[in-house]
Amino acid sequence: MNRRDFALALGAATLVPAAARAVTARLIDGPWQRFGSTGDPAMGVWEGILAQHLVMGADGVARVRYSAVPLPELRQFIGAMQQVDVTTLNRDAAFAYWANVYNAVTIAVVAEAWPVRSIRDIGGGLFSPGPWREKRFAVMGQTLSLDDIEHGIMRPVFGDARVHYAVNCASIGCPNLKATPWRAANLSAELDTAARAYVNHPRGVEVTSGGLVVSSIYDWFKADFGGTDAGVIAHLGRYAEDPAVGAATRIRDDRYDWAVNAV
Repeated sequence: MNRRDFALALGAATLVPAAARAVTARLIDGPWQRFGSTGDPAMGVWEGILAQHLVMGADGVARVRYSAVPLPELRQFIGAMQQVDVTTLNRDAAFAYWANVYNAVTIAVVAEAWPVRSIRDIGGGLFSPGPWREKRFAVMGQTLSLDDIEHGIMRPVFGDARVHYAVNCASIGCPNLKATPWRAANLSAELDTAARAYVNHPRGVEVTSGGLVVSSIYDWFKADFGGTDAGVIAHLGRYAEDPAVGAATRIRDDRYDWAVNAV
């Protein structure tokens, strides 16, 4: 019996902790809280890859042509990002930089392993599937994992719940991968646009007779959304087009589709 079959034989209940992506925000060592005054590093290569290989579906879900992603160009972009002195970036440029890096590395991970049914099938261990803890990006003398970038830098440094709308984990259940690079100019407005798109899509929030059914993101990272169901509802109400969302009193957060977001 191989490792995957053995894991399946243990039963779904055993694998629940591995399926979740709840990770505590904890600042990792490094100069991540130092900001300068410069704007975004060059994003032309990344912009071109997104323009050519990201497709918005009629169902409102953005999907990637992973089989066609030009890996040499993508690796070139990631390599260029590894040469950036992040302490020279202003605060918004730093946020945009980390979001772009996270998304580019994630696409590279999936494209390199293609074909796959889910990002959770790539790397990881028996009880911790997925590539999130693998060290894949080196900058400022440190080698970082995707978890380091999201939970060790972005969440604790910026303290903005909209981080969860900026980074994409290559899954249908995740907020859409942005069709253009994140940039410092209009960053807050574009984060709000991403939040509205997700909150007003059924995979993010659905109003039912029994209350709200929401993405598991709002459970896994509840601390970022106010720490309580009421805090989550208040957050959702700021972006929802349906006033019933903000007026809700009951919430169930058990929805997430880990299928790869591929064309």
